[in-house]
Amino acid sequence: MSEPILEVEGLVKHYPLTRGVVFRKQVGAVRAVDGVDFHLGRGETLGIVGESGCGKSTVAKTLVNLERPTAGSIRYKGEDITRLSGKALKSVRRNIQMVFQDPYTSLNPRMTVGDIIGEPYDIHPEVAPKGDRRRKVQDLLDVVGLNPEYINRYPHQFSGGQRQRIGIARGLALRPEIIVADEPVSALDVSVQAQVINLMDRLQSEFDLAYIFIAHDLSIVRHISDRVAVMYLGRIVETGRDAEIYDHPTHPYTQALLSAVPVPDPEAREHRERIILSGDVPSPTNIPSGCRFRTRCWKAQERCALEVPALAVPAWFEAAGGPAAHDSACHFAATVPIRRSAPGQVVPPEERPGGTV
Repeated sequence: MSEPILEVEGLVKHYPLTRGVVFRKQVGAVRAVDGVDFHLGRGETLGIVGESGCGKSTVAKTLVNLERPTAGSIRYKGEDITRLSGKALKSVRRNIQMVFQDPYTSLNPRMTVGDIIGEPYDIHPEVAPKGDRRRKVQDLLDVVGLNPEYINRYPHQFSGGQRQRIGIARGLALRPEIIVADEPVSALDVSVQAQVINLMDRLQSEFDLAYIFIAHDLSIVRHISDRVAVMYLGRIVETGRDAEIYDHPTHPYTQALLSAVPVPDPEAREHRERIILSGDVPSPTNIPSGCRFRTRCWKAQERCALEVPALAVPAWFEAAGGPAAHDSACHFAATVPIRRSAPGQVVPPEERPGGTV
């Protein structure tokens, strides 16, 4: 991998819970993000997956400074942007832009497409002189596959897929190095999703972009991502190259997620084991001790309630070697096959016949 352009360490975002009208007293906190570490290389795509409420969107907002983190560092090219303000922060924000989830609410209905895409130039006038802005906006419309003559139209005159293309064009206006895409296709029809994903693929190579790509759909994440991070209840529980995560998942939560992905081949579907999780996701205001997933995990033991598992390569996996070794936050991480008799699966000693787990 190339040298990291973005490094996140110990990222925490808590929202205080208060009681009282006049004298407000803090009585707890919503621990939306609770210690997240990852890095992003130049021109790379990192996919972040997980169920609703796990903290994916909060991570995205902290990266573009829409939310100030409670603790931790976000280093862009070695500089911690959480400590910046004023002109220094403004300069960095130009290089980290965001594409929002909902194309219907992320565009101002009172502004024309030209004003929406050109608004970043009002904040950063050095990027485009006033006399050149119309041409630049029309060029961006053309780049994302829209007619440049649509520059004077309003958002309500476009479909959902076209609106998301406008959002992407706005994100590209300042020629950023990083795009944070927060579920950019979840509100679109399946056929339109493919068009937008292909567009983002093309733009990445054309503009040398690095993506943080957040999504629910695991098949989309696999298609576009180089590496994948799986989040659960505010923390990353497994991370690695896309093939490592999808072909050799070691964390029980990742295995459960992948077992739920629809398979079009009836024969393959017949030989796949579906993992049904018990219970609900715990509240982020009252997180379980030790491993956060233990209340829903079929492998949970006493150790899981006492020790927080580190996000690291399991010892048995590291000893076995091979290209599939990757980080997993589980005391009993194992590549339990999602398909029976799956070829090439690495099985740790304790999972072999006659083992102890």
